[in-house]
Amino acid sequence: MSQRKFLVIADDSQEFRAALRFACRRARSTGGHVALLRVLEPAVFEHWSGVRDEIERQAREEAEEVLQTMAEFVVAESGQPPEFILIEAESTRAALRKVISEDPDIKILVLAAAVGGRGPGPLVASIAKDGVKWGTRKVPVTVVPGDLTDEEIEDLA
Repeated sequence: MSQRKFLVIADDSQEFRAALRFACRRARSTGGHVALLRVLEPAVFEHWSGVRDEIERQAREEAEEVLQTMAEFVVAESGQPPEFILIEAESTRAALRKVISEDPDIKILVLAAAVGGRGPGPLVASIAKDGVKWGTRKVPVTVVPGDLTDEEIEDLA
């Protein structure tokens, strides 16, 4: 039996915390779990492949550390450890297309809208403009206001 996954992009944005908390609370209330996607952009360093390899190794190590620090929070909020997805891709959208098309257990993508009048954020704006194209799969997208308080999230999720 497959288990419903709530996919959250683990980036360094201000609003990430709201998306993560919402996904954790929804996972807890529906018996699902959280998958954290961290996108590694390829290192562009053409002259010395050894230097490029070292840069990529360090980026992967840092991404793994970031995900590990989030694991405790996810367990506390959702009751289950998260799944970590580290992927190298040219863009977040390309990474999402690959991950969602390959994993049928991903049922919902949870994003948070940017706060502070900067617009909804590049990914939310892109999805609103171009639609959701994940290959052959259709996955709902939940957009959470990035400035929701913990109490508001608890009430909504």
